[in-house]
Amino acid sequence: MTDISIAEAHDSKTLTDQADQQIAPIHVLLDFWRAMRWLIPGWPEKQRRAKGRSTVEGVSDTEHAIAEIFDGIRNVPELVQRGLIGDSSEVNSNGIRCANELLARARSLARREQFFHWWTAFPTVWRAGGGGFDAVIGNPPWDRIKLQQVEWFAERELNIARQARAADRKRMIDDLRKKGAPVWHEYLEASERAESQARVLRDSGDYPLLGGGDVNLYSLFVERAETLVAKDGLVALLTPSGIAADKGAAEFFRGISGTGRLAALLDFENRKVFFPDIHASFKFCALVFGGEARRFETAKCAFFLHALTELDDPERMLALSSDDFTRVNPNTGAAPIFRSKRDAELTTRIYANHPVLVNRSTGTEKKVWPVRYVRMFDMTNDSDKFLTRAELEKRGWKPAPLNRLAKGKAEAVPLYEGKMVQMYDHRAADVVVNAQNLHRAAQQEAIKASEKIAPDRYPAPQFWATASDVDAIWPGGWSLAFKSITAPTNMRTMLTSFVPKSGVGNSMAILLPEGSVAGGNSFLPLLLANMSVHAFDFVLRQKVQGQNLNWFIVEQLPVIAPAAFEQRIGKTKIADYIRAEVLALTYTAHDMAPLARDLGYVDGNGRVKPPFVWDPEDRRQRMARLDALFMRLYGLGEADADYILSTFPIVREKDAAAFGTYRTRDLILAYLQRIEKGLLSHAGM
Repeated sequence: MTDISIAEAHDSKTLTDQADQQIAPIHVLLDFWRAMRWLIPGWPEKQRRAKGRSTVEGVSDTEHAIAEIFDGIRNVPELVQRGLIGDSSEVNSNGIRCANELLARARSLARREQFFHWWTAFPTVWRAGGGGFDAVIGNPPWDRIKLQQVEWFAERELNIARQARAADRKRMIDDLRKKGAPVWHEYLEASERAESQARVLRDSGDYPLLGGGDVNLYSLFVERAETLVAKDGLVALLTPSGIAADKGAAEFFRGISGTGRLAALLDFENRKVFFPDIHASFKFCALVFGGEARRFETAKCAFFLHALTELDDPERMLALSSDDFTRVNPNTGAAPIFRSKRDAELTTRIYANHPVLVNRSTGTEKKVWPVRYVRMFDMTNDSDKFLTRAELEKRGWKPAPLNRLAKGKAEAVPLYEGKMVQMYDHRAADVVVNAQNLHRAAQQEAIKASEKIAPDRYPAPQFWATASDVDAIWPGGWSLAFKSITAPTNMRTMLTSFVPKSGVGNSMAILLPEGSVAGGNSFLPLLLANMSVHAFDFVLRQKVQGQNLNWFIVEQLPVIAPAAFEQRIGKTKIADYIRAEVLALTYTAHDMAPLARDLGYVDGNGRVKPPFVWDPEDRRQRMARLDALFMRLYGLGEADADYILSTFPIVREKDAAAFGTYRTRDLILAYLQRIEKGLLSHAGM
């Protein structure tokens, strides 16, 4: 019907009302069936097992189906345990009343959760053997299902929200429970609802690719869209850019990018332009892909767009094939983030000539370096292991050498967080706490260079951990750490440093040698140097979509193979040269003496030599020499190096403010010219 006349419109409404009446019993059954999934974990499998039947599906009418369901109710003890009906004798003697009670609960739940059934809401879209929408277009919600404790209490009990440690919040929430406070019951209801939502989504089988872990609603909309679209249809959604980069979305995205189904991936940085209420650095994308039978030779891609007009720039718009995605992300098939054709050319060339740190593309793990990735402590789940200095001192702990606290034979070591370190610098900042800041109470306060001249000036952490808890994970005297929180728009994206024996929170990750503590770690200075140079950072920036630098991203980055470090430039062995530079950059305080000992920096009596004096200009020269050397090792010429350094605008701006020129670039290019002439030395310029 076209509804072009009043009479036809009335006829259309009459037919629609009749259809709604006919479909209503089906809605009742579908609502009930879905409600049972919420009320009983494992439904309907438990009911089927209780009845001794394989299924109740395929019945001829709705009444028969409902009769079968109620016939099995008495055999499902979860209903009694959860207070949904009385005991089994009550079910037998008054089954109708119990059934009505259960139906009432199901109807109430259906109204609260607004159950929706695509196949009855749009019955004409489906047909035998297929069907589906020609197009699915939308901007789904970008919200996590898991209850966010701090945000929830910030609107109700501010004192709880202000607690930095999860263990302290848990204790205060338990106090509310003991008092029977109304807000406790509200919190319990909200928590149970969120948990039920997550459980139902996980167990439903409707979201096998994107329904696991800490679920964000947008990912469910993406997977639902894939099931709703016709085989030759098209899906177009606005989602966070993580759909093309996050590990949890890898299987889904590989399924469309690696098969030619991806039509377009247009990636935007918010900059408060598109969504004023969303963080400026948040990234989202327009994701366009076809149904299971639709294919595209290449996908139209653009990244870090700040305006729609940039879509008209031929240098920004890239045509990427399915092979391009798997080449630069062999383990996950995730999307790279090429800002220009020059970025794409350089990155793919580097990947063609160098191995990734850990390659799993063949089904077996192949490592270039024998390292293992470790997240030592979770700041939330392990918060019961952390204590402040004031709490320790109140319990009788006293200051001890090398930035530790002691009580008898027990020791407490600093809990390092990402905010405390910078490149080759484990003494970058103290942690100061502002309890009024709900989301970031702990802030860094930079330690001045003049203070770092003293080799016993150590950073002040927010928390301390016992040495015994640390030793249970890693008993060594030092480790290679990198910040887990970052952004591709920061001054530098990868920030690495050796850190002394300490606890390490999840805002940093550590790489440890496989095998025993003694020996086997002399390669780590080479890896640290590799991960700290601009060439490595440049490739990383083609990968990072959000603010989390996850291991699955790092392990797919191209590194220099071990054999390359055994070569010589002039008379100098490359490996020895790098170790000496890294030691001078890192060993600036007494707490890093174990590193110096392991690298053989001892006097004739076997005693560790004094630390290197903190000298900003000397450090600048050393890092420039390492950058130039790795440009050479990656096979990059002067023009390539110049271009790569041009993609670090904040480095350039800070140099211009301090020196009136892009000094970092000038130093690196000058040292690269020396290396090209066969000159590799520690002499300054």
